[in-house]
Amino acid sequence: MIGDLIPYLAPTVVLLLILASAIKILPEYERGVVFFLGRFQGVKGPGLIIVIPGIQQMVRVDLRVITLDVPSQDVISRDNVTVRVNAVLYFRVVDPERAIIRVEDFNSATSQLAQTTLRSVLGKHDLDEMLSERDKLNSDIQEIIDAQTEEWGIKVANVEIKHVDLNESMIRAIARQAEAERERRAKVIHAEGELQASKKLVEAADVMSTNSGSMQLRYLQTLA
Repeated sequence: MIGDLIPYLAPTVVLLLILASAIKILPEYERGVVFFLGRFQGVKGPGLIIVIPGIQQMVRVDLRVITLDVPSQDVISRDNVTVRVNAVLYFRVVDPERAIIRVEDFNSATSQLAQTTLRSVLGKHDLDEMLSERDKLNSDIQEIIDAQTEEWGIKVANVEIKHVDLNESMIRAIARQAEAERERRAKVIHAEGELQASKKLVEAADVMSTNSGSMQLRYLQTLA
């Protein structure tokens, strides 16, 4: 009797293996983009789905927010200052179909787009603006990247410039500029004090010239 079952054993094992490979379980934060004989069939998940091996193919897509570190970029500002800038980008897939079909690798494409946009936007601003208007620059970069990745089914949530690094010579130049600015302000304050004192002296002279008695009294005070 066992010998009669041996011919059916191999097909049964193959069938079980095919069935096991056909069963896919997707967690809540993933979707499966399914292709049938190379053509797009639909987006499935989460939960238990069946993918027929050899006929259907499935590509998993993570819907969670992805943190992308933008490598340091050499940027020449509008006032011809060379700086190294890096940033961090937060994005997520909102349309798995377009993220897989419209672009080969949406992670790499988003990274490359972020690098070029970072150089392009910051190159239109002065160094002082990079240092003092970082929130506005973050918003501008986020809007530009988000508009271009929308076709790929990507939503860019936020962009943050992390560091603006200057070389040592530029740091020393900025320090000298700040020192010169402090000296200029000190001289202006001193000059304004001298101007106010001279005005008071003129007013006092006018008062004393109109009253000869006050002039004589001031003379006697000086002798005393």
